[in-house]
Amino acid sequence: MTIAKSFELEVTHLPDHTELPESDGTFVKNFQELPQRIILTDSLRPILQQIHPDARYRIGQDCGIYWRLTEPLERGAEAPDWFYVPNVPPLLNGEVRRSYVLWKEYVAPLIVLEFVSGNGAEERDRTPPPELGQAEEQKVGKFWVYEQAIRVPFYGIYEVKKAAVEMYHLQDNRYQLMSANERGHYPIPQLGVELGIWQGEYDEMNLPWLRWWDSEGNLLLIGEERAEKERLRAERERLRAGEEHLRAEEEKLRAEEEKQRADRLAAKLREMGINPDEV
Repeated sequence: MTIAKSFELEVTHLPDHTELPESDGTFVKNFQELPQRIILTDSLRPILQQIHPDARYRIGQDCGIYWRLTEPLERGAEAPDWFYVPNVPPLLNGEVRRSYVLWKEYVAPLIVLEFVSGNGAEERDRTPPPELGQAEEQKVGKFWVYEQAIRVPFYGIYEVKKAAVEMYHLQDNRYQLMSANERGHYPIPQLGVELGIWQGEYDEMNLPWLRWWDSEGNLLLIGEERAEKERLRAERERLRAGEEHLRAEEEKLRAEEEKQRADRLAAKLREMGINPDEV
């Protein structure tokens, strides 16, 4: 029996994340994608903790988003390289999600990011599903899925070889290509942040990295950068305290020298029979 027929007969049960495949068995990732995900997640987490003090949000990294039932099941899922979903619990019934199943969750991701490993054709593919009765031999395009099925408000296509990110915003049911601001960044108002390209070294690799800035244009730091910033702040504070101590010691020394000069002058005046207090 096909999945579609099973669905027609058993409308009372739709599979959840524990029943759906969590991988298609392929591995086509490169060595930049993991550190890139870490940068995006780690630097944004302090912002998300402010927005979600109840911890109701999730970040997915190469995790499947199931948007329809198909046969095989994996054909009904897309696995963005990075995505953020607001206002959902961290766990489902005490379990970590194996995938994100829209017909069980209802909340769509706010932003989806894809890292281009080829020429970007897959990430820009607008191929719609086949019409009813047609064979489903051709995979539905990612662009169409994010725009028309999942309806993700912000979709980014990051091309490391070009050091560029192409951002789309869902408006009037269609993705509109966004224009960068004066800093070359793309604002995400719901998060109060901007997305752009930063050239620098991370994980011993000097590359253009996809990163976040706040609305004032300040780079959002990852954990080790925050730790280094705090170390430098503490070192500056230590040096400042040392300078303050040195100035205090110098002032104390000057005061002591001044007292000694005054004592010598008073002693000389007394030798001359003059009362120092009357001078």
